Amino acid sequence: GQQVMHTLAYRPFLDPIDAHAWWFLLLLPLAFGIAVAFRAVRMRSLDRYWRAVAIMTGQIVVGILALAVAAYIVIEVILPIVTPMPA
Repeated sequence: GQQVMHTLAYRPFLDPIDAHAWWFLLLLPLAFGIAVAFRAVRMRSLDRYWRAVAIMTGQIVVGILALAVAAYIVIEVILPIVTPMPA
């Protein structure tokens, strides 16, 4: 049982990392990686590459935070008004 589980290889899609408590820290490297790849492909000249990567990383992080705030407002404020729970 438990002994066999330690000898099996790590299966990322079947046994994901338990990152629920600190998922937001994973947003930074994800946003940075997306910005690096996107800016490398889309820029004509790499003169201001790292500046563009930093700006895009910030834009991605701010965008995700704005989406999180919007989702919170919709779920916690608007939905209880629109669909009240029966008493």
